[in-house]
Amino acid sequence: MRKVVYGGAMSFDGFIAGPNGEYDWIVMDPDIDFAALMGRFDTFLIGRKTFEVMRRMGDAAPPAPGIRNIVFSRTLRPEDCPQATLSDDAEQLVADLRAKPGKDIALFGGGELFRSLLAVGLVDELHFNVVPVLLGGGIPLLPSPADRARLKLKKHRVYEKTGTVGLEYDIFST
Repeated sequence: MRKVVYGGAMSFDGFIAGPNGEYDWIVMDPDIDFAALMGRFDTFLIGRKTFEVMRRMGDAAPPAPGIRNIVFSRTLRPEDCPQATLSDDAEQLVADLRAKPGKDIALFGGGELFRSLLAVGLVDELHFNVVPVLLGGGIPLLPSPADRARLKLKKHRVYEKTGTVGLEYDIFST
């Protein structure tokens, strides 16, 4: 079965973006091999708010070749995201995707999408790089209210050049 992996960057105090959605605090460590990390996936799950940020970036966030992008929204129309599949039923679509052959599935941004999929047991792993910055507020990794989930450490790495710490966990339901 394919795995769903939620990952990205997080501030030391647990935020995936600043109060206004800013991400200028994320440092790109030269020792992180993003191509190798992304090679594991053939599908990206994207929440509406994250998609809106990507859309504002325009050419700075081009679609990756060989990757299927699925945007979850109840308000967007298909013409709003012509290079992606649009769905309003994350639970059913992700359950179906996990059962089909293919590479693993990346949950790319979206704390609210993560919370909803975690609640129904559809997220298998967390892979986050903890950036040494305190934002003091912003968009949390896991918005409230949320159920408790247990994690088991799989791998960790300290990136000496930036002080970023990479953490990988398996998720277990409680």
